[in-house]
Amino acid sequence: MPEYNAPLRDTKFVMQELLNCNEHYQHLGYQDATPDMLDAILSEAAKFSENVIAPINATGDKEGCRWENGTVTTPTGFKEAYQQYVEGGWPTLTHRTEFGGQGLPYSLNSHVTEIVAAANNSFSIYPVLSHGASATIEAHGTQEQQAMFMPKLVEGTWTGTMCLTEPQCGTDLGLLRTKAELNEDGTYAITGTKIFISGGEQDLSENIIHIVIARIPGSPEGTRGISLFAVPKFNISASGDIEEKNSVSCGSIEHKMGIHANATCVMNFDGAKGYLIGTANKGLSCMFTFMNAARLNVANEGVASADASFQGALAYAKDRLQMRSLSGVKNPNGPADAIIVHPDVRRMLLTQKSIAEGGRAFVGYLSQLVDSTHAEKKPEIKAIAESKLSLLTPIAKAFLTELGFEATSHGVQVFGGHGFIQEWGMEQLMRDARISMLYEGTTGIQALDLLARKVLGTKGEIMKPFANEVAEFCQQNSTNSEMLAFITPMMKYADDWKKLTENIGNKANERADEIGAASVDYLMYSGYVVLAYFWAKMAKVSLEKIAAGTDDKFYQAKIKTAKFYFDRILPRANGHADCIHSGGISMMAHDEDEFLF
Repeated sequence: MPEYNAPLRDTKFVMQELLNCNEHYQHLGYQDATPDMLDAILSEAAKFSENVIAPINATGDKEGCRWENGTVTTPTGFKEAYQQYVEGGWPTLTHRTEFGGQGLPYSLNSHVTEIVAAANNSFSIYPVLSHGASATIEAHGTQEQQAMFMPKLVEGTWTGTMCLTEPQCGTDLGLLRTKAELNEDGTYAITGTKIFISGGEQDLSENIIHIVIARIPGSPEGTRGISLFAVPKFNISASGDIEEKNSVSCGSIEHKMGIHANATCVMNFDGAKGYLIGTANKGLSCMFTFMNAARLNVANEGVASADASFQGALAYAKDRLQMRSLSGVKNPNGPADAIIVHPDVRRMLLTQKSIAEGGRAFVGYLSQLVDSTHAEKKPEIKAIAESKLSLLTPIAKAFLTELGFEATSHGVQVFGGHGFIQEWGMEQLMRDARISMLYEGTTGIQALDLLARKVLGTKGEIMKPFANEVAEFCQQNSTNSEMLAFITPMMKYADDWKKLTENIGNKANERADEIGAASVDYLMYSGYVVLAYFWAKMAKVSLEKIAAGTDDKFYQAKIKTAKFYFDRILPRANGHADCIHSGGISMMAHDEDEFLF
């Protein structure tokens, strides 16, 4: 397994220099989020990730979780590492102080989450889901429910899960069968089976709070009849103490392609006591609090996977000797040159680097928008932040996980045959990354959400706040000769993005399937344009630093990577545009019995 080093220099660049987090935090009233506090938290996150959870990543993959008679045991070292995670106060970072949290901004925790996920993806999933569960209860639970669940969830001694999927329904949640029958005391008896439940059973926490969707008898069919419930593993007394085991059990754990150290469970609810969260039949809208937070966290997993693989590939490429450079010997004292001198290896490394660093900027930007939705006092500014988040969240989730997986594939390729061997760890990174493209809605689902519901559903109105931001940036830098290499193509791609949207809308008026046929290409095109915007912004900051007299090679590298992205990655968008223009007729032409083999 490659040695992991937290990218603190780049993280601080994104937070402080690109996104001006210090001013952002002060404006929103996060007075404790000072530069010194930020440095201290990031440094400690790096130490914990590098020294505690990265060393158990490979062993966790090999051992996996073990299920026996309904009990799940996590791999060697995970329980102790999670205890250190809790003792270090990491679960409390962004929660409100009245629940025992530190009241720090979401965006700071988002960068910590990336570091943890890059060090050990399986480990990171346990606390991330707990954050989603607590956010859902905080947003939609009663005061009594918050008092019952929040303190321990915030502390981290209890963990949370998301229980949506059932054997007969994946994304189509309207097909769920789990039922919730009213008890005399006002609680509900939850009965049904949920599958693919990450962390549904484990030995890390004292209690597990399952956030479960179910249907109350007599409710409308489909998604209009879904309600949301908090169902604890162990029942809880009025004073908050753990009581007897609830009627919840783990029937089995899945044997998976990757993330072996995270327990993916089949959960059986047999009349388990549950508490209605929010209003009956409004459970899906409440659940979106959890799902939207989870989608941003999964986007972060894409960035983390790319960065971890890049670090491993870069170290190997500098050390591995093979052949001579076509442009002349670079290592005269050795039998061959390091493979980093070869153009194709450079192509793969710079692709990984541009994905990881561009994605970090993208997620950092989104996480600051979340800060604004939490703490902005002016309604009009908060509304703009919410609009941008709504547009960009499905892009980030799908695009960054698709590219994150691509980056891990490049990592394997840089190693050649060694990349396919377990002992080097690169194939584990690739296996672990694959799930992120499925979590919280597949790429196709995110693409339909983006194009059908959000863009076309609002007749393009949802695009305007972000499009205006991009246009303003381009206008402000249109006379800067050093920026023209970025601004000129940026303006063209942004204009084409608008035209593609109109093109799809016109075609959809004649054939509804045109939306589904174009959706993934549309999302990928959008992703490449959005990432170009952040690379252009990073280039501008770096040019300004150099103009001010710094000789830090970090900024030179930023500009060069930005140029690589615009030259070699952004043009991929044109291929997606061509597919969109070709329409969906050939895609839908086959009858079902014509899929021959």
